[in-house]
Amino acid sequence: MNTIYASVYEYPKYYDVLFSANWRAEYDFLLACFAKHAGGTVRRLFEPACGTGRLLIKLAQAGYDVAGNDLNPKAVRYCNARLKRHGFAETAVVGDMCNFRLKKKVHAAFNTINSFRHLQTEAQAAAHLQCVAGALVQGGVYVLGLHLTPRQDALCEYEAWTAQRGSLCINSELQTLEVDRGQRTEQIRFTFDIHTPTRQFELVDEFTFRTYTARQFESLLDKAPQLDLVETYDFAYNIDHPVTINGETEDVVYVLRKR
Repeated sequence: MNTIYASVYEYPKYYDVLFSANWRAEYDFLLACFAKHAGGTVRRLFEPACGTGRLLIKLAQAGYDVAGNDLNPKAVRYCNARLKRHGFAETAVVGDMCNFRLKKKVHAAFNTINSFRHLQTEAQAAAHLQCVAGALVQGGVYVLGLHLTPRQDALCEYEAWTAQRGSLCINSELQTLEVDRGQRTEQIRFTFDIHTPTRQFELVDEFTFRTYTARQFESLLDKAPQLDLVETYDFAYNIDHPVTINGETEDVVYVLRKR
């Protein structure tokens, strides 16, 4: 089987198929978060590191004004092409999630699947939160999902799932290769096994996530004092069942609200 070693973000179609499989749970949860935690009516939304816009298109179709940014031009083109195809403005831009300003403040922002952990330094992470705070209206919320590193060895070092769209099928494996707690790095290998009617090949990517313990993330929040932590959930996305964070917690969705 042919193997391609490249960033998965360079292949937005395959990325979108894989990560759109569970869009409904995230979408419903976001709407519930907006209703429960925002300090007013939510109309304008922004997604930093929006990628292919798998959630932006669904939210646009629900009547929200949506926008996003991403460092990858191919992902942004894919996102905008889909928005345009469905009759919406092309509102995704190539941009840095830790260095942006919006022309008009938004009522909510979201980043649900660990993209935040691509930021490699504390300064970048703090700058990102400050940018989001600057983009939100008073009472606006930021829904941020990430995997924490538990005090003991990580309980989840391997994930696999399959997604299909028409005749395209993708089997994926996400594997932790190494965790360096001192350097706060997690080395990841992400493999797509891609099947089409005429071709089968493998796409392999390796990259680094920054790690956060619960305490380290709490310390980071101190660097964005405009944002208050109002609730925490896990990746079950049950708005009626918030969770209490401790040293062994891994999957967390933080809901932050601007003062």
